[in-house]
Amino acid sequence: MEINLTFRHMEPAESLKSYAEEKLSKIKKYLDSPLEAHVVLGVEKFRHLADVTLNVDGAPIKAMVETDDMYSAIDQVMDKIEKQVKRHRSKIRKRRAENMKAEESLSGVEAEASEAGLEEPAIEVEKLEAKPIDPEEAAIQLSGSQQDFLVFRNSRSKEINVIYKRRDGNLGLIEPSS
Repeated sequence: MEINLTFRHMEPAESLKSYAEEKLSKIKKYLDSPLEAHVVLGVEKFRHLADVTLNVDGAPIKAMVETDDMYSAIDQVMDKIEKQVKRHRSKIRKRRAENMKAEESLSGVEAEASEAGLEEPAIEVEKLEAKPIDPEEAAIQLSGSQQDFLVFRNSRSKEINVIYKRRDGNLGLIEPSS
C-alpha cells in the first residue's frame, strides 16, 4: 500500500500520520489489488479538513470532510471512503457474475453450433396484423397462397391461431390451450 500524506497549514504530527495510516489499512481488506492513497490533512481557521483520494484499479475514489476535530474528520472521511469502496467492489462482482453467465451461455451455444457445423442463425422480425377470421376462411386463404402457414385471430375464441400446410398435403391448426 502506497500512502502519501500531506499536511496543509499545520505542523506534521506523527500521531495523526499513524492514525490515518491505521484507518487506511482497514480499507485494504476490501481490495485485492495494491492501493494508492493520497491523504491531505489541513487546518483553515477553526475548520479541520480531511481529504482522501484512492486509486483502485484506475478508478478514483474521493471523499472530503470538514469538522472541528482532526481525528473525527479522519474517522468520517474513512467511513465515506469505506462505503464507496464497498459499492465499487459490489459493482465489480456484479459485472463479473454477469460476464461469467454471458460467457457460459455464449460458449455453450458456440460449442453446440461448432459441433453441428452451423453458424448462428439470423432472426428476421416481421410484424403483421392478425385479423379476426374463421378457421375455415383461413384455410381457404392459405390454400390459395404460396405460403406454408398463416397467423390469424380466431373470430370465435378471440385467440391467436396458426394454420399450416402439412407434408401429407392436409392442413393443421394450432390453437392455444386454455
